Amino acid sequence: MTDYSGLLARIARRAGQDEPDIPLDGGLPAPLPQAAIDTAEERLGFRLHALLAAVYRDFANGGFGPDYQLFSLVNGPTSEQAIDSYLEARTTQAGTEWAWPEGVLPILNWGCGMYACVDCRSEQGRVLLFDPNPGDPDAAWWIDSPSLEDWFEHYVNDTGWWVKAEAGEDTDEMPPWPEARHRAAL
Repeated sequence: MTDYSGLLARIARRAGQDEPDIPLDGGLPAPLPQAAIDTAEERLGFRLHALLAAVYRDFANGGFGPDYQLFSLVNGPTSEQAIDSYLEARTTQAGTEWAWPEGVLPILNWGCGMYACVDCRSEQGRVLLFDPNPGDPDAAWWIDSPSLEDWFEHYVNDTGWWVKAEAGEDTDEMPPWPEARHRAAL
């Protein structure tokens, strides 16, 4: 089992910088007990990536992160929950050219239909960007970060594509995710 305590501490410091008026000892949604994560994984039909589980169990049930902030996994204060978003996408898009890939959990809504998602089937927890706006389902999935750890490091250090986009810089360096179509068929 990997020890993510150092990264979680850096995430906590950054979350405190983002929301200085919210005390981290009660302002974020409370972390989830392991039993809630186990139940969530049963509903999903797959295990969360270990770092994502650690974030929800050892830090907070969402409510922090870049821009619109991480979804709560379950039972959070916002209308969008990661599990509900995944199950709805898998159900409503099934059998269409926009079918949602199996094991790809939405964790953050960027707005305009775009989502940050964790590929819980990849060993590193690859973070994907879903962007349906070009209107082509074969060009809607991009590799944002090779690992969830890298993605959180981008958040902590203010180096993610979202920072560049906000500054008006080009953000077209993401490679496409070629597994989308295959994984959607599972």
